[in-house]
Amino acid sequence: MAIQARATRMELLHLRKRAALARRGHKLLKDKLDELMRQFKILLSEYLGARQSLEAKLETAYREFIFARASMREESLSDALRYPGAVATVTTSTRRVMNLTLPVFDIAMTGSYINYGMFDTTPELDRSLEVYSEVLPEVVRLAGQEKAIGILAGEIDRTRRRVNALEYILIPELVEAVAAIRLKLDEMERGNLTRLMKVKKMTEQRREAADAVLKAAAGRPSTG
Repeated sequence: MAIQARATRMELLHLRKRAALARRGHKLLKDKLDELMRQFKILLSEYLGARQSLEAKLETAYREFIFARASMREESLSDALRYPGAVATVTTSTRRVMNLTLPVFDIAMTGSYINYGMFDTTPELDRSLEVYSEVLPEVVRLAGQEKAIGILAGEIDRTRRRVNALEYILIPELVEAVAAIRLKLDEMERGNLTRLMKVKKMTEQRREAADAVLKAAAGRPSTG
């Protein structure tokens, strides 16, 4: 929708200020978008590398656990895993990126993950639990990275919409409104100039007519 504005110099000055402000805002938002994209690429690269490493370790843990389950009786496996000996404590913190607060998750492990006897268990179970204990901190950190990526992606989307709104809607509308007002003011100035020239011509004609009357009266012979 085109901006509706009165064709006055005050309105023209106001729209020019708005256009200049919109251009500055567009530049700032564009710089912000570029920095957000840079941070997003860095975080995404770290996340993909960590996820690839985590998936490889989890595949090893799953395979060892399947071997352990296949070589142990169901009752023995349930008894071995019934009472966990390790306690995981998740801590949260934040870090700032631009105007965003991104979460950082970390975990601390206490106790031993092996809380069973060796008589009815297999080495595959020990190995699988060992890998699980190693990957658990990575899983927690990865969850924090996923949340941070989601927050960054949302802010990038909002910022991009604002940049596009300024670049393709508001600034062109302001430029168009300024040009329309400038055109109307020029037309009004030309109209005023034309009227002034007509008034001046009429004034000169009246002056010439008055001068002619005065000259005629001065040349007329007096009587009496």
